[in-house]
Amino acid sequence: MTSTKIRDRVVELRAELQLNGHRYYVLDEPTIPDAEYDRLFKELQALEAAHPELLTADSPTQRVGGKPLAQFASVRHRIPMLSIRTETDTESTGAQNFDLRVRKELGLTANDPPVEYVAELKFDGLAMSLRYENGVLVQAATRGDGEVGEDVTQNIRTIRQIPLRLPVDAPAVMEIRGEVYMRRADFEALNETQRELIAQGAKGEKTFVNPRNAAAGG
Repeated sequence: MTSTKIRDRVVELRAELQLNGHRYYVLDEPTIPDAEYDRLFKELQALEAAHPELLTADSPTQRVGGKPLAQFASVRHRIPMLSIRTETDTESTGAQNFDLRVRKELGLTANDPPVEYVAELKFDGLAMSLRYENGVLVQAATRGDGEVGEDVTQNIRTIRQIPLRLPVDAPAVMEIRGEVYMRRADFEALNETQRELIAQGAKGEKTFVNPRNAAAGG
C-alpha cells in the first residue's frame, strides 16, 4: 500500500475499533464477533508497529500493554473540585430545610414557583476529572484535596468505558467530572481471582475490603 492508503487504513481501523469498543463495553450491544474485533485490532497493531510515525495517544492499541502506575505526580485543578454537602436529616423537615436554603440562595420569594429537583442514587467511588483537548483525552486526575489531585492518566486508559477520543463535534477543551466505581458483581469476581492467586502463592496479592477501595486501587 502507498503511504496515503496506509494512513487512511489506520484512521479507518481506529474509527471502527472505537465504535465497536463503545458498543461492546459501554452499551453492552456488540455488533461484530470477538474474533473479528481481534483481527482488526491486530491489523492496526501491525500497521502502527511498521509505521510508528502514525501512532497516536488516542489509538485503541494504547489501552493495552501500559502497566498502571503505583506512584502519581501531583496536578493542580484549573477549577477546584468541590465536594457536595452531605445531608444527614432524612426526615421530611430535612427536605423542607434544604428547599428553603436553595430558594434563599436563588433569591426566590413565596410568590415564585416551586424549585424542581432531579435526584439519583449516589455511587460511592473515586472522584475523577477527565480533560479533553481537541477531542483527545490528555489528563485524568483524582479530586485530592479539591485544589491538587494526582495524575492517573495512564491508569484511566485501562478503563475501556472511558473514550480516548470524543466525537468530532466536541468542544476544543472539555473537562468531565464523575465517579470511577466498581459494580458489586465485578468486585466479587475480582476478589475471587485474588484469592486464587494467593492460594497459588503469588506474592504481593491481596483481597479488597469493598468496591470503592478496589476501584481506587487500594
